[in-house]
Amino acid sequence: MSRLIPRRTFLKGIGTVMALPLLEAMLPLTALASSAKVRTTRMAFLFVPNGMSMPHWTPSSEGPGFVLPEVLQPLQRVRGQFSVLTGLSQRNAFALGDGPGDHARSAAAWLTGVHPKKTAGADIKAAISADQVAAVRLGHLTPFPSIEIGCERGAEAGNCDSGYSCAYSSNISWRGESTPMAKEVNPRLIFERLFGKGEKGETLESRVLRSRYNRSVLDFVMEDASRLRTELGVRDQRKLDEYFTAVREIEERLSKFDRVTSTANAGGVRIPSGVPQDYSEHIRLLGDMMILAFESDLTRVATFMFANEGSNRSYPLIGVPEGHHDMSHHGTDPMKLKKKSQIDQFHVTQLAYILEKMASIKEPEGSLLDNSMVCYGGGIGDGDRHNHDDLPILLAGRAGGTIHQGVHAVYPNGTPLNNLFLSMLDRMGLPTETLGDSTGKLEHLF
Repeated sequence: MSRLIPRRTFLKGIGTVMALPLLEAMLPLTALASSAKVRTTRMAFLFVPNGMSMPHWTPSSEGPGFVLPEVLQPLQRVRGQFSVLTGLSQRNAFALGDGPGDHARSAAAWLTGVHPKKTAGADIKAAISADQVAAVRLGHLTPFPSIEIGCERGAEAGNCDSGYSCAYSSNISWRGESTPMAKEVNPRLIFERLFGKGEKGETLESRVLRSRYNRSVLDFVMEDASRLRTELGVRDQRKLDEYFTAVREIEERLSKFDRVTSTANAGGVRIPSGVPQDYSEHIRLLGDMMILAFESDLTRVATFMFANEGSNRSYPLIGVPEGHHDMSHHGTDPMKLKKKSQIDQFHVTQLAYILEKMASIKEPEGSLLDNSMVCYGGGIGDGDRHNHDDLPILLAGRAGGTIHQGVHAVYPNGTPLNNLFLSMLDRMGLPTETLGDSTGKLEHLF
């Protein structure tokens, strides 16, 4: 290693700017030779709608060593790297005199902790969300302050739930009280946003060449990459190869999909026109790009809506042709309860894929998952009751070794969910006194 490489090193080519993962060559020799820890902490919020089959979600015992209930069994391989948090609530998602609209309120309140204004007009009102508190204060450190992704498009206007604007049920991230952060659902467009940078003309040229000659973004940065390799040690070269392999693998998956769903414009450029029909592939592609963005420090903050709140998506791939929302209103019907549990387990299976992938990516100190916090869950407890207390919440990752995982932590029912977010912001190095209806920091895990 001949010199210290800046953390914000980019590989550049025609219409392409590629950030790099954290390499040992980016760390001072004193950090490598001592016990000093050089970590970057990331934060992600993964949202699922329509409540949960709570009897199949909640562990039967408190503390460490709990038996994984049915819905959580797909997480067996990472069981020591997450905890289940019971008793957390979002009081401001309840009606509080506003009548029906629990789905809209549950999404809007999930990361804000405030009661959204009941309106189907343009005068929407919520508050800044936990992810955006971090993005505002950390955003200058990365190319993207945050990324917002999801699997279902959502309208930003109109009446979607009993007099509540569609903006509420389609978004969990809010930059301010009237500014939801719209998510992107098209994997190709997300990929181009992360890697297709440069002058507008160069970016178009890059897309044309890649579309016409089946080339990779890596082809455009190889000259820079070859030059960089001469300055890297063996372990860093291996890390770079693993990173490039991950990028190329995503491109190959996108390319297969593009050939089926894209159309070409007059210039011969393929325009992505849809998303994967396979729902699990859609989630995993988006999850992989979130992971790449974290690994290369393109951002440290992400939100990911597996589906919009109130979604009635069907799940024929797991033998549930009925709609999710319909099955969540089970009325204690055994058949509906079973199918709701199947849907919940399907979502957790995709979560397991994401967490296992993060755990497999090694950094100078631990893994990517060790240096992250992934909060998974939703704003409704039981879908039939539409309750917003005792929410299904799971927290994975160790935030640089500052979180003790592998337990079922039970809090008094009604404990504000925002207390968790204050503790997470602390782990990001962003002490925050209040957020929404918070009453203090969460204990036990932290």
